[in-house]
Amino acid sequence: MKWTEVQEIAIQLADKFPETDPTRVNFVDLMNWVMALPEFDDDPKHCGERVLEAIQQAWIDEVA
Repeated sequence: MKWTEVQEIAIQLADKFPETDPTRVNFVDLMNWVMALPEFDDDPKHCGERVLEAIQQAWIDEVA
């Protein structure tokens, strides 16, 4: 899984952290959690604020 797979990342985060409110997750934690996902395999340098915002929004949409 790569940084560009925002929707899949959001689904996996929602499954892994069902009790977590994605609106309260800071970007440092979010980045670390994404990189810790078992299927994730991408360079941390390819991640930026826009990518993290997109992942966070997709996660919010997923649990809404």
